[in-house]
Amino acid sequence: MIDPPPWLAPRLSALHDGPHRTGSLIVTLFGDAIVPRGGELSVVSLLAIMNAMGIGEGVVRTAASRLSAEGWLERRRVGRRAFYRLAKEGEAVFAEATRRIYGPPPAGEDGRLVLVVLGPEADRERARAALEAAGFAAIAPGVFVAPRGRAVPDLPGLLRLEAEPAAGQGPALAALAWPLEAIAARYRRFLETWRPALADDRPVAPLAALVARLLLIHDYRRVVLKDPLLPGPLLPADWPKPAARALCGRLWHRLLGPSEAWLDAHATTEAGPLPPPGPELRTRFADLLPEPAPAATSYTA
Repeated sequence: MIDPPPWLAPRLSALHDGPHRTGSLIVTLFGDAIVPRGGELSVVSLLAIMNAMGIGEGVVRTAASRLSAEGWLERRRVGRRAFYRLAKEGEAVFAEATRRIYGPPPAGEDGRLVLVVLGPEADRERARAALEAAGFAAIAPGVFVAPRGRAVPDLPGLLRLEAEPAAGQGPALAALAWPLEAIAARYRRFLETWRPALADDRPVAPLAALVARLLLIHDYRRVVLKDPLLPGPLLPADWPKPAARALCGRLWHRLLGPSEAWLDAHATTEAGPLPPPGPELRTRFADLLPEPAPAATSYTA
């Protein structure tokens, strides 16, 4: 396990206070750091990264095997060595999660709503699942709502209406459909956890930077993937998501250089060292940079 900087020590300690869902951490690792570098990682490297967080080999192997069985990762053996990579079945899910985590807020949405009413010929269970996957939420029995512009699933029996809340009533209407108070509380906990890191500008050792980067994105991912990403007119005035995203993006960019240097020096695939990151890595949180990201694709110090 690493010797963490003071601001990281409480978060690492909290990781072991209860169930930490090692499989979810592995998903974060692949989505944040491995997919931009080709998507494959040796088991030896995976164990080294997880060990830096104090997670034992047996726990990691069990979690990775479960992810493989569930279709998230593919495992391959070459002699005595083993490797994992993102499974084809999970690529679309990872791509959507990447957009929500690292991309800028949705543009072009106003406070108007699209309502979908389930008609008598609708398959209610199928329609509910499809609407929820598309970002709709139930506001009354058989009535679903989303910001205007969200695609309505192409299913029989779905009746569409458009509506505009009365002045000032958008947040109250949104709160009937989505658990905004609970989501806001999770954003505030994220801010409380990671503000000390942003306030400390001392250099961070490469492996500690990688651990911090993964836990940062892991914490942010668990909030933002539950966030319906509503436009401003539907949100409370003190909505904490912009502050949380700004903190996450700025700290992520600060940790990027040393953490990528560790991956350059230590992480491996079947072919040897992990390949350098593709250009898509530089687009993550790019709108939060004070100037364009550097053109180099290697972050080795």
